[in-house]
Order: sequence, then structure tokens, then C-alpha cells
Amino acid sequence: MNPLRLATRGSALARWQADHVAALLRDARPERGVEVVVVSTEGDRRSDVPLSEIGGKGVFVKEVQAAVLDGRADIAVHSAKDLPALTPDGLTIAAVPRRGDPRDALVGVPLAALPQGGRVATGSRRRGAQLLALRPDLEVRDLRGNIARRLAKADEHHAVIIAVAALERLGLDDRIAEVLSVDQMCPQVGQGALAVEALAGGEVAEMLAVLEDPWSRRCVEAERAFLVELGGDCDLPAGAHAEPDGDDLVLRAVLADDAGLRRLVLEGSDGVSLGREAAARLRGGEGGP
Repeated sequence: MNPLRLATRGSALARWQADHVAALLRDARPERGVEVVVVSTEGDRRSDVPLSEIGGKGVFVKEVQAAVLDGRADIAVHSAKDLPALTPDGLTIAAVPRRGDPRDALVGVPLAALPQGGRVATGSRRRGAQLLALRPDLEVRDLRGNIARRLAKADEHHAVIIAVAALERLGLDDRIAEVLSVDQMCPQVGQGALAVEALAGGEVAEMLAVLEDPWSRRCVEAERAFLVELGGDCDLPAGAHAEPDGDDLVLRAVLADDAGLRRLVLEGSDGVSLGREAAARLRGGEGGP
């Protein structure tokens, strides 16, 4: 029996994610081997260029997805937050494993200790807009690159903002100065979650069902419905975070535009409907700061 070929980016974090999914598959399907196929993406090759100039965060996943579509790999593993709003024809998100911490963290100096006019670096417009809503006096600077590069640049700023899950997965959570709550900094859609793609309707997609965490899937689908309805990709200055509340979901959503930053909190049983409603209401001008 041929091993399952698992496509991933080559960064340290992407390799951790791929190895994690590979380990889960080996435990669940010990009779089927797994091998990792590393794919170079434009987003990794052009780390000195703002994402908005090269197509948004989709540049991190398109070439990995292509490896599955053209037969070089059977599975693609992504950070769910990097996925564009729409899944390409022929592919399906076959599994969403148990989600990690979805929150953002400051590395360097905690929020209250940042000096007046302090410099905070992030490559995310979502993070920048929400940071300025918390502290309008701060100077937000652009910073791209892998986790190691961003941490190396931390000394040139008072703080940088990095996803908690990324730091934890790389054993770097000791660098966290403060974890920001989801009310302070609404996360990116899918942040902390992994998405495992395969060809739609195929045997591999069925096999990947053993990796599924139902609550993680339900929350991520609610957040992705928000992004689809908003009509943007992962570079839009917007975020959404869903979490369980009994049998229901609580969805927090945020959108920044020329009118400012607006937030909504909705609750209900149908996550996809919640995501769509939040997007429609924020796009229509509803929500407070």
C-alpha cells in the first residue's frame, strides 16, 4: 500500500503542523504510511513584499493545494487562517483537527507597559486596526516573515504581535509578554486551527474523517461563513471567532473600514447563519467600537 503523501510549506511552523497531522494519521491508520512533501510558495519566497501586493494570504496555500490537484500529493495541511474564503473546485476540507489557542499575543512589552507612541510590528491589517482602537497613540509598523524572523526583529520594536498557537507549537511561548483576549483582539478566521484538504469525494477524504474534531469544525465553519459573506479573503481587516456555549455558539466579529472599527457578538445554534448575519450587519454599518 502506497504511503499517503502530505503536502506542506517548508517553514518550521508548517513542518510542525504537517508532522502533527502525520502523527495523528499514523496513530489512526498504522497500516498506511505517511510521507511529507515540502512545497515552496510565493508567500515564502517573497517575504519582503507586503501580502496585499502579491495576492493576500492565499499565496501561502495555492501551490500546496496545486500539489494535491495535480497528483503530487494526496493531502494538504494548512493553517486554517491562511485559507482563502472559497475552497478551489476539486478539493474539500476533509478534516479540522482539535483546535489550538486562537488568540494573539504581544512579544516584547505588555499592552499597558507600551510607552506613548510605542512601536508595535505586525503584518496584519486586522491586528493593526484593533491595536490602534486599544491604543491610538501607538505606531504600527509592517513586519512579515516566518516566526523566527519576526522574533529576531522584536528588539527593533517595543513589541510584535504573533499568534499564541504558533509560539506554543514551536516551544516559544516563553517569549509571550501578554496574551490578548478575544475581546481585545478578535482573531483571524480559523486562527489556531488546522485544515486538512484532499480531493473531493475520494477515498483519502473519507479516511481523513478520523482526524475530525466536531466542535473545531463547527466553529471554523461559522468563521469562514463570515468571511465568505463579507466577500473578502484573509487579508481583509476583519476577524471572527466562534466558541461553544452549551449547545450553541457565540460568534465575535470585527470589521475595520474608513468609518472605523465595528464589533458584534451574536449567539445561536446555526454557526453558518451566525457568520453570514454578522458579516451582513457589519457591512451594513452596524456594531460598536
